[in-house]
Amino acid sequence: MRITQTADLWWKNAVVYCLDPETFFDSDGDGVGDLAGLAQRIDHLAELGVTCLWLMPFYPTAEKDDGYDITDQYGVDPRLGNAGDVVELIRTAADRGIRVIADLVVNHTSDQHPWFVEARKAKDNPYRDYYVWRSDPPPDTSDQVVFPDQEDSIWELDEATGEWYLHRFYKHQPDLNIANPLVRDEIAKVIGYWLQLGLSGFRVDAVPYMIETVGLDEGEEARYGDPHVYLASLRQLLARRQGSAILLGEVNLPYPEARTFFGDGHGDELTMLFDFVGNQAMYLSLARQDATPLADALRARPEIPIDAHWATFVRNHDELTLDKLTEDERQEVFAAFGPDEDLQLFGRGLRRRLPTMLGGDPRRIRCVYSLLFALPGTPTLFYGEEIGMGENLELEGRLAVRSPMQWTDEPNGGFSTADAADLCAPVTQGGFGPEFVNVRAQRRDPDSLMSHVTRLVQRYRECPELGWAPLCVLEQPHAAVLALRSTVDDDTVVTLHNLGDEPVTVPLDLSDLPQDRRLLVDLLQDASTPVGDDGRVELTLEGYGYRWLRAAGPGMVRLL
Repeated sequence: MRITQTADLWWKNAVVYCLDPETFFDSDGDGVGDLAGLAQRIDHLAELGVTCLWLMPFYPTAEKDDGYDITDQYGVDPRLGNAGDVVELIRTAADRGIRVIADLVVNHTSDQHPWFVEARKAKDNPYRDYYVWRSDPPPDTSDQVVFPDQEDSIWELDEATGEWYLHRFYKHQPDLNIANPLVRDEIAKVIGYWLQLGLSGFRVDAVPYMIETVGLDEGEEARYGDPHVYLASLRQLLARRQGSAILLGEVNLPYPEARTFFGDGHGDELTMLFDFVGNQAMYLSLARQDATPLADALRARPEIPIDAHWATFVRNHDELTLDKLTEDERQEVFAAFGPDEDLQLFGRGLRRRLPTMLGGDPRRIRCVYSLLFALPGTPTLFYGEEIGMGENLELEGRLAVRSPMQWTDEPNGGFSTADAADLCAPVTQGGFGPEFVNVRAQRRDPDSLMSHVTRLVQRYRECPELGWAPLCVLEQPHAAVLALRSTVDDDTVVTLHNLGDEPVTVPLDLSDLPQDRRLLVDLLQDASTPVGDDGRVELTLEGYGYRWLRAAGPGMVRLL
């Protein structure tokens, strides 16, 4: 497959890396990571092979929800820097071949946002209709809250005006009224502003909540129209302003519903969606040491437009949600990876990182990251995954996985020269602390997890088939094994992952391979295996083993 074919749809073979500037690197010693510090560490991302940097919110905030309670969508949190620092970061990243996207949080604002401050002054205030209000007491909505440990309703009484405002998340985050054309104009201006400064798109927060019509009367719903038409208008805006920019959506819905956010067959809404269903099935497979749940989820993925894509991930910045599993399945994952209530969150997820869930077993950890890059989709890393960082359970709730990046074994893990008491968050301690897990120790160790991830990124980037090929789960007899085939034209890559601890020999039928592509060349080790004249081959895997193989001919081997 010619790699040039993928150039205009760069996200199909991108490697995305998510981080919060506040916890990445502190350049001025005040205890808070900043944009200048991030720019100084861009070479770490370039060394890994990252091609797209996703920034968690860096905007001014009331500091009640780790930056997701924004007070100014056009600004920069002064603790992190200013707009000039954003431009310098984007320029520095671009110099290393890295695009930058940022969180677009427009489902809600902080209750300290100037719009809401004005809106609650009076019922006839011009900004009143920027939010969703009701005058009659709301019914019981405790079953609709996102954070059941914090809220018991999606409506909150505003004492000043005697009306209730909608908040899908925390009460200090009132929902914007997306049906209001003025609000939609504001969102368009926000998007246009950051695109003009050089962003290559956005990770769109809480998309289903953002476009919903809860609390709107019939007249407002009619004025709003089809929410998916509105999503398509945002995609059109991106196309006009910057043709290659993307919208990466947080849409945690079952596949049939999630698919509609791509644009009902036209691919004219969100560019990519996170594969939450596949992610949760992966953890069930890991818990059972049985690849069947993941294989079933992959087969259930609906067909999507050619220029749309799934984003795959092992971990993200929120709790590891398991809400798409059945109650019994969820309890299986809890029993395997988080049996104590302190490790769980909301009864639906875990607040742990992968290495601690797997007991630090390097075989399983490496297998999972190999699987991430082999899955059909765009792999997305959460900062610290490349070195095997653990969670910090001293931090509340979802914040447990957002501790400072561990650069060295020096005080504060090399994150900051400030006193430990002045850090924005405490550094992880214990066996996964910086004394044992840090970038400096791993970057020159060829056997480290960081070297392993870097090698996976390189091989993934050399295999555009992994992003472009239609999904194919190969039949084979071992429940613990996931065998995938990616074929575009005559180019084929086969990947095998053994989620069990017993070695196996995997028989495969590859009889439809062209006669001049009957040698399987290992991409992660120096080995090759010929396919038999009958098109069959047997491949060995150690416990928790994995192999990537390209179907090649004799004349191609020296180039692989």
